[in-house]
Amino acid sequence: MSIDLATAAEDFWAARARGEFFPLAYADRLTLDEAYRIQLALIDRRVAAGERQIGWKVGLTAKAIQQQFGFHEPVFACVLETRPSGHVFGATELINPGFETELCVRLGRGLEGSVSLSQVRAAVDVIYPSFEIIETRGDIVKQVALGMADNGQQRSVVLGAPVHLAAMTELDRVETRVQLNGDEVATGFGSAVLGNPLNSIQWLAEKLGHFGRRLYAGDIVMTGSFVRQFPLQAGDIAVAEFAGIGRVEVRIAGA
Repeated sequence: MSIDLATAAEDFWAARARGEFFPLAYADRLTLDEAYRIQLALIDRRVAAGERQIGWKVGLTAKAIQQQFGFHEPVFACVLETRPSGHVFGATELINPGFETELCVRLGRGLEGSVSLSQVRAAVDVIYPSFEIIETRGDIVKQVALGMADNGQQRSVVLGAPVHLAAMTELDRVETRVQLNGDEVATGFGSAVLGNPLNSIQWLAEKLGHFGRRLYAGDIVMTGSFVRQFPLQAGDIAVAEFAGIGRVEVRIAGA
């Protein structure tokens, strides 16, 4: 039985205010379509309350991430905050934080509905080496729909210096090396992201069309992680180097 979306959005909003991000009353009840509609309704409320949506994320794009979470199709969520490379989050500022290692793009022109890869490439203005900072606010493995309603674990985006796409045209061949506290913990290529990070943008443009949304000039898009998600703890330093593109770093203050 389908749920009443207006009532569900109200319930999720009230639960969020009391620190319950995966409302138990909705466990195992939502379709993914319903979860996205609740997500978008909550984001609209947050924007009305003074936040600013600046873009989107595409998640679960790499096989390593899909295997980690047991879910095998891409997902989307909204981005409302960025921080510069080197940003230090407070030791207790985040809820069970972690990071994903991604290329973020900024669009120079909008995209809507079904678009070609050449249209996607032409729309990209600049690319950033980046980390998505996630929060594990509930059991997303067992309750993926609740996780999507709660904006797909999204908390923040940490951006390195931008480069123009023309300077690095073969994004599927870009290699990243990830260090956590000085130890190399993963390496990966852009081909892990749906074959090419640009494919994520193509998927997103079409998917958003089903919900009456589109991509605008100036939006940023987190295209998906090259490697699996890693947790972050107080005192941690994460660094990623993207060959030919640049470096990004994030820290969590010591406890």
